[in-house]
Amino acid sequence: MKRELHRDILIATDGSENTRRAISYGIEIAKLSGATVYALYVVNTPSTISENWTACKETIYKIMRSDGEKAVSKIKKIGEASGVEVREVVLDGYPSNEIIDFAANNNIDLIVMGTLGETGLERFLIGSVAEKVVRGSKVPVMVVRGKSESETFC
Repeated sequence: MKRELHRDILIATDGSENTRRAISYGIEIAKLSGATVYALYVVNTPSTISENWTACKETIYKIMRSDGEKAVSKIKKIGEASGVEVREVVLDGYPSNEIIDFAANNNIDLIVMGTLGETGLERFLIGSVAEKVVRGSKVPVMVVRGKSESETFC
Protein backbone atom coordinates (compact mmCIF):
# COMPACT_ATOMS: atom_id res chain seq x y z
CA MET A 1 0.00 0.00 0.00
CA LYS A 2 1.43 3.36 -1.04
CA ARG A 3 1.15 6.29 1.30
CA GLU A 4 -0.06 9.76 0.45
CA LEU A 5 2.56 11.52 2.58
CA HIS A 6 4.69 12.49 -0.42
CA ARG A 7 2.85 13.07 -3.70
CA ASP A 8 5.35 15.45 -5.31
CA ILE A 9 9.07 15.35 -4.53
CA LEU A 10 11.62 17.85 -5.80
CA ILE A 11 15.13 16.53 -6.32
CA ALA A 12 17.53 19.44 -6.80
CA THR A 13 20.79 18.72 -8.59
CA ASP A 14 23.83 20.60 -9.78
CA GLY A 15 25.00 17.63 -11.83
CA SER A 16 27.92 16.88 -9.50
CA GLU A 17 28.85 13.55 -7.95
CA ASN A 18 27.87 15.03 -4.56
CA THR A 19 24.20 14.82 -5.52
CA ARG A 20 24.26 11.14 -6.53
CA ARG A 21 23.27 9.84 -3.07
CA ALA A 22 20.51 12.46 -2.76
CA ILE A 23 19.08 11.33 -6.11
CA SER A 24 19.03 7.71 -4.89
CA TYR A 25 17.23 8.71 -1.67
CA GLY A 26 14.69 10.86 -3.52
CA ILE A 27 13.90 8.16 -6.09
CA GLU A 28 13.55 5.51 -3.36
CA ILE A 29 11.15 7.69 -1.33
CA ALA A 30 9.13 8.38 -4.49
CA LYS A 31 9.00 4.67 -5.30
CA LEU A 32 7.77 3.79 -1.81
CA SER A 33 5.18 6.57 -1.69
CA GLY A 34 4.07 6.59 -5.34
CA ALA A 35 5.18 10.21 -5.71
CA THR A 36 6.03 12.12 -8.86
CA VAL A 37 9.58 13.50 -8.92
CA TYR A 38 10.52 16.89 -10.27
CA ALA A 39 14.21 16.86 -11.23
CA LEU A 40 15.36 20.48 -10.95
CA TYR A 41 18.57 22.10 -12.15
CA VAL A 42 19.10 25.85 -11.83
CA VAL A 43 21.43 27.59 -14.26
CA ASN A 44 23.14 30.03 -11.91
CA THR A 45 23.02 32.93 -14.35
CA PRO A 46 23.15 35.96 -12.02
CA SER A 47 26.51 35.18 -10.45
CA THR A 48 28.14 33.22 -13.26
CA ILE A 49 27.41 35.29 -16.34
CA SER A 50 28.32 38.86 -15.62
CA GLU A 51 27.07 41.69 -17.82
CA ASN A 52 30.71 42.36 -18.77
CA TRP A 53 31.05 39.00 -20.54
CA THR A 54 29.20 40.05 -23.67
CA ALA A 55 31.50 38.27 -26.15
CA CYS A 56 31.03 34.73 -24.85
CA LYS A 57 27.90 35.09 -22.72
CA GLU A 58 25.57 33.22 -25.08
CA THR A 59 28.03 30.34 -25.57
CA ILE A 60 28.64 30.00 -21.83
CA TYR A 61 24.90 30.06 -21.15
CA LYS A 62 24.26 27.34 -23.76
CA ILE A 63 26.94 25.12 -22.18
CA MET A 64 25.50 25.64 -18.69
CA ARG A 65 21.95 25.00 -19.92
CA SER A 66 23.10 21.82 -21.68
CA ASP A 67 24.78 20.63 -18.48
CA GLY A 68 21.50 21.19 -16.65
CA GLU A 69 19.50 19.27 -19.24
CA LYS A 70 21.93 16.34 -18.97
CA ALA A 71 21.71 16.38 -15.16
CA VAL A 72 17.90 16.21 -15.05
CA SER A 73 17.82 13.67 -17.87
CA LYS A 74 20.06 11.41 -15.78
CA ILE A 75 17.56 11.62 -12.89
CA LYS A 76 14.72 10.81 -15.30
CA LYS A 77 16.53 7.66 -16.47
CA ILE A 78 17.17 6.54 -12.88
CA GLY A 79 13.51 7.18 -12.02
CA GLU A 80 12.19 5.32 -15.04
CA ALA A 81 14.36 2.31 -14.15
CA SER A 82 12.63 2.31 -10.73
CA GLY A 83 9.12 2.86 -12.10
CA VAL A 84 8.97 6.49 -10.87
CA GLU A 85 7.54 9.32 -12.96
CA VAL A 86 10.11 12.11 -13.31
CA ARG A 87 9.46 15.54 -14.79
CA GLU A 88 12.51 17.51 -15.91
CA VAL A 89 12.81 21.20 -14.99
CA VAL A 90 15.67 23.58 -15.85
CA LEU A 91 15.39 27.15 -14.56
CA ASP A 92 17.58 30.27 -14.59
CA GLY A 93 18.41 32.31 -11.49
CA TYR A 94 19.88 31.97 -8.03
CA PRO A 95 19.74 28.25 -7.13
CA SER A 96 18.46 28.55 -3.57
CA ASN A 97 15.76 31.08 -4.50
CA GLU A 98 14.58 29.08 -7.51
CA ILE A 99 14.42 25.82 -5.52
CA ILE A 100 12.39 27.45 -2.73
CA ASP A 101 10.06 29.24 -5.16
CA PHE A 102 9.50 26.16 -7.33
CA ALA A 103 8.64 24.06 -4.27
CA ALA A 104 6.22 26.67 -2.93
CA ASN A 105 4.50 27.28 -6.28
CA ASN A 106 4.13 23.62 -7.32
CA ASN A 107 2.73 21.95 -4.19
CA ILE A 108 5.97 20.07 -3.52
CA ASP A 109 5.77 17.90 -0.38
CA LEU A 110 9.51 17.26 0.06
CA ILE A 111 12.75 18.73 -1.28
CA VAL A 112 15.65 16.28 -1.52
CA MET A 113 19.10 17.63 -2.24
CA GLY A 114 22.73 16.93 -1.68
CA THR A 115 25.24 19.33 -0.32
CA LEU A 116 25.58 20.74 -3.81
CA GLY A 117 29.21 20.81 -4.78
CA GLU A 118 30.36 23.72 -2.61
CA THR A 119 33.08 22.75 -0.17
CA GLY A 120 35.92 24.23 1.81
CA LEU A 121 36.56 27.96 1.76
CA GLU A 122 33.85 28.68 -0.83
CA ARG A 123 31.19 27.13 1.39
CA PHE A 124 32.52 28.94 4.45
CA LEU A 125 32.43 32.32 2.71
CA ILE A 126 29.10 32.17 0.89
CA GLY A 127 27.18 29.39 2.61
CA SER A 128 25.87 26.35 0.80
CA VAL A 129 22.80 26.25 -1.41
CA ALA A 130 21.45 23.46 0.80
CA GLU A 131 21.77 25.61 3.92
CA LYS A 132 19.96 28.51 2.25
CA VAL A 133 17.15 26.20 1.13
CA VAL A 134 16.81 24.66 4.61
CA ARG A 135 16.61 28.14 6.17
CA GLY A 136 14.22 29.59 3.60
CA SER A 137 11.87 26.76 2.65
CA LYS A 138 8.42 26.21 4.13
CA VAL A 139 8.53 22.73 2.56
CA PRO A 140 10.42 19.96 4.43
CA VAL A 141 13.99 19.52 3.15
CA MET A 142 16.08 16.35 3.25
CA VAL A 143 19.78 17.08 2.82
CA VAL A 144 21.93 14.07 1.93
CA ARG A 145 25.65 14.41 2.43
CA GLY A 146 28.06 13.22 -0.23
CA LYS A 147 30.58 10.61 0.88
CA SER A 148 33.54 13.01 0.72
CA GLU A 149 31.87 15.40 3.16
CA SER A 150 33.31 13.60 6.18
CA GLU A 151 36.50 15.60 5.67
CA THR A 152 36.68 18.68 7.83
CA PHE A 153 37.84 22.11 6.77
CA CYS A 154 40.20 24.06 9.04
